[in-house]
Amino acid sequence: MNLFQKNEFKETPFLPVSPEEVPPRPPSFPKKPSPKICGSNYPLSIVFIVVNEFCERFSYYGMKAVLTLYFLYFLHWSEDTSTSVYHAFSSLCYFTPILGAAIADSWLGKFKVLSMVGLSLIALGTGGIKPCVAAFGGDQFEEKHAEERTRYFSVFYLSINAGSLISTFVTPMLRGDVQCFGKDCYALAFGVPGLLMVIALVVFAMGSKIYRKPPPEGNIVTQVVKCIWFAISNRFKNRSADIPKREHWLDWAAEKYPRHLIMDVKALTRVLFLYIPLPMFWALLDQQGSRWTLQATRMNGNLGFFVLQPDQMQVLNPFLVLIFIPLFDLVIYRLVSKCGINFTSLRKMAVGMILACLAFAVAATVEIKINEMAPPQPDSQEIFLQVLNLADNEVEVTVLGDENNSLLAESIKSFQKMPHYSRLHLKTKSQNFHFQLKYHNLSVYTEHSVEEKKWYTLIIREDGRSISSMMVKDEENKTTNGMTAMRFVNTLHEEINISLGTDSSLRVEEDYGVSAYRSVQRGEYPAVPCRTKNEDFSLNLGLLDFGAAYLFVITNSTSQGPQAWKMEYIPANKMSIAWQLPQYALVTAGEVMFSVTGLEFSYSQAPSSMKSVLQAAWLLTVAVGNIIVLIVAQFSSLVQWAEFILFSCLLLVVCLIFSIMGHYYVPIKPEDIQGSADKQIPKIQGNMINLETKKTKL
Repeated sequence: MNLFQKNEFKETPFLPVSPEEVPPRPPSFPKKPSPKICGSNYPLSIVFIVVNEFCERFSYYGMKAVLTLYFLYFLHWSEDTSTSVYHAFSSLCYFTPILGAAIADSWLGKFKVLSMVGLSLIALGTGGIKPCVAAFGGDQFEEKHAEERTRYFSVFYLSINAGSLISTFVTPMLRGDVQCFGKDCYALAFGVPGLLMVIALVVFAMGSKIYRKPPPEGNIVTQVVKCIWFAISNRFKNRSADIPKREHWLDWAAEKYPRHLIMDVKALTRVLFLYIPLPMFWALLDQQGSRWTLQATRMNGNLGFFVLQPDQMQVLNPFLVLIFIPLFDLVIYRLVSKCGINFTSLRKMAVGMILACLAFAVAATVEIKINEMAPPQPDSQEIFLQVLNLADNEVEVTVLGDENNSLLAESIKSFQKMPHYSRLHLKTKSQNFHFQLKYHNLSVYTEHSVEEKKWYTLIIREDGRSISSMMVKDEENKTTNGMTAMRFVNTLHEEINISLGTDSSLRVEEDYGVSAYRSVQRGEYPAVPCRTKNEDFSLNLGLLDFGAAYLFVITNSTSQGPQAWKMEYIPANKMSIAWQLPQYALVTAGEVMFSVTGLEFSYSQAPSSMKSVLQAAWLLTVAVGNIIVLIVAQFSSLVQWAEFILFSCLLLVVCLIFSIMGHYYVPIKPEDIQGSADKQIPKIQGNMINLETKKTKL
């Protein structure tokens, strides 16, 4: 059969499109000589790009460093809601680069997007900055300086983490050490990063005259989508056995689109296919600012020589990156090369995934240890009870059951500090307990109602010549977020207002009034201002430690004026925050091998017309990773250590899949793409193959 014979049952053959429909590849931008740094092969222009990236990353990571605790402390959201919103914001920041890349490659060019869009509108600006700045820096190098360009991406990543290091350390200090309107100064913590964005704009604009600025190459994203759609639809319409097969499925777009575009799309899709498993790595890495920070709130930040706040622990990541990048580039990779091992980019990324798996396994182990050291929690049909004797003499306390049987009997001295809560079992979800109190020669009987899974304090006080009691529910017994919880009992005969450095004072009513709980930062409180109707005085509360809960009884039994008797009934966090160091070291080593390598790999494998698009696709994997965390945080009912194990196992499976995919991937050089265009796509001319592409009329 003559395959080129006209088929009478087909529609009219497709006519080649005019050259105006698909713009030709624009000429390369002029390769004008660029000033070099101290006679090296590094363009001077990258100095402005790297400094700009430092300032922009300072702004971004400085704001993110306090974001989770801002949700918890200031907006009073739950841990799961705070985690979800944190990762939703991170995901949005990594979705917008798709829009930024489309504008950069097709309309304004990378330079104008950075200055006009990226730094003017912060919300959308991250989408303009992220896909352009790394690729724009790579554009400053000539092709003959590929080795220097590879080193540039390491320096570029160093600038990212230098900005992150300083901002992650400084902004929590601005938040906690500076008071704004009596509260933590979130306004300053967010304002300073905003100022750095202005500096980033100024620095970037200073280098305008020496930048090499490649022109935009048409609406490249739209062309890619249309080319792929046409190839799929054309292949689907022409699936007859009489039509010769083509080497690649994108070759079915040859009737409409130019060869150079098809070859660029081939290179793009090959890399995008490799990107499919990557979001799981980012799902683990980005939990440093959410789940790992929340884990740090249940640990003790006192290192002896320095006290770390929970959100300052994130500073370890950029600090270790600054150490690991030169260590890996100058030592480890060279040693591996001397051993005869071909440590390709994809192999580095796979090893980075394995290190992240190990990091989360360590995080799960730390979480289990924290839970073992934490105070026990009451189960169903149980309560925890402690007795506080504020009378002037010893009191014998007996808890009676329904049949007057003794459930608990203790002899408690005046102002005795109880070592722990007592566990009492209930017959139903709520129950009345009868108490017998023996004081001197008196026996007082009282009754109090309790509910399961609650913590209670029975406060005994003098009542004339007798005694009375009141049951106080410790609803906020379990401190969170690494802060200190406290409440006050006022034995004076007048109301007291206590100033704890917040926007409003804490009011405690007279005659054994019990205040609400108040959370404060860990630290020394030697002179807390207090005020009654008739006098002002101060109370020495001493050290309030991480995660502890305190009860202060205000008395006036000495000539020195009112004093605060202190009782710690929820112990401080016992496990040192230093135990997070191994997991940070592992995940940071994984990040250096995965992220730095991936940045350079994305640039080197991208066609010249699609470098920003591929950089945006790389960042899109970060967005998808944050969505994974968001979904797990909202819908998973696992305890935290089990959730860490889940993520570790998922990434291990993904690593195996990625390794198999990488084994069959053959890296290409961008300059080879155009050279192979004429060889791979057959020229279709003269008597064209009669393909059913679309219906037209002669």
